[in-house]
Amino acid sequence: MRDKSKEDDPIFEEDVDALAKEIADQASSEQESGEQVVTIPAAEYEKLKAELDAAKDRALRALAELENFRNRTNRLAQEERKYAGVDLARDMLPLWDNLGLALSIQEPDKNGQAVVDGVKMVHEEFLKVLSKNGINKIEALHQPFDPKFHESVAFVPSEEFPPNTVVVELKAGFTMHDRVVRAAQVVLASPVPKAEPKEENEQ
Repeated sequence: MRDKSKEDDPIFEEDVDALAKEIADQASSEQESGEQVVTIPAAEYEKLKAELDAAKDRALRALAELENFRNRTNRLAQEERKYAGVDLARDMLPLWDNLGLALSIQEPDKNGQAVVDGVKMVHEEFLKVLSKNGINKIEALHQPFDPKFHESVAFVPSEEFPPNTVVVELKAGFTMHDRVVRAAQVVLASPVPKAEPKEENEQ
């Protein structure tokens, strides 16, 4: 007579079926969620954790270096802006010296023309120094009015020049490279008013 084995036990078969169903459900759930449970040795886990910590440390150091670089760049840019006019100042100092020489003449009445000539020379040198540094005088006199470079402050009737032509330059204007530093203040020509016809006396 054959002994009844454990496999023939209905209770055992139910347990196997339940376990198989649980495994199948878990596998299906992992497949749907896209997640997989991976078991790794403790030593491998510690190694990965150490590598992650090292990567975080390198990232923090890189961010700190970037911030330091940004601060140094800002400081250099501020210093460049602060001392951008040093070359211009050095070029203008000889003009100051020449003006001082012109004003140091002891007898201006006897040397009036010398003073005038000296001031004219300094004026010309001044324009050359400005031009050397990218600052140029705006040509305004007898030019058509250009609102980008001229600022109109008055009109005068003129038969010699067309309307809206600069006839007087009150204050010189200057540009620095392609930017207007100061517009020229000008007086413009306007049409001469027509004389009104005289009414004939009634007879």
